[in-house]
Amino acid sequence: MTPGHRVTHVGLCVRDLARATDFYCTALGFTRVGTMRVDDAATARLLDVPGLILDLVYLELGTFRLELLGYTSPGVTEASSPRPMNAVGFTHLSLRVDDPEALSARVTRHGGQLLAERSVTFDGNRAMMLTDPDGNLLELIERSRPHLE
Repeated sequence: MTPGHRVTHVGLCVRDLARATDFYCTALGFTRVGTMRVDDAATARLLDVPGLILDLVYLELGTFRLELLGYTSPGVTEASSPRPMNAVGFTHLSLRVDDPEALSARVTRHGGQLLAERSVTFDGNRAMMLTDPDGNLLELIERSRPHLE
């Protein structure tokens, strides 16, 4: 990493901040580490959202920090769901997991959706694509299994 630079977080705009917080904490094991409300002109200018009232929730999983953005005002705009993987921009959140079926079941119990037609096996490991309750893509990739000798 370049000296003086570090990644602080990835932001994810959600429809319902409480539901998204519950989903990411309960289904995926994130920990809530902070909240913030911003409603100032400087932030509205920085984000190019006039008249914003923005509630933020910061979540961590290991060293990764996810910022959930809930726009109280002016609200959120809708996008296609799930977003195509070949659309320019951030496409998905990928998790390396021990048991993709177990985590997939938790995700769907908490409002996510399994895209079963996109489940695959490669190099002996399973991979699944799901969505969170807002249709954002979640990729589960099984941890590499040790080779038997």
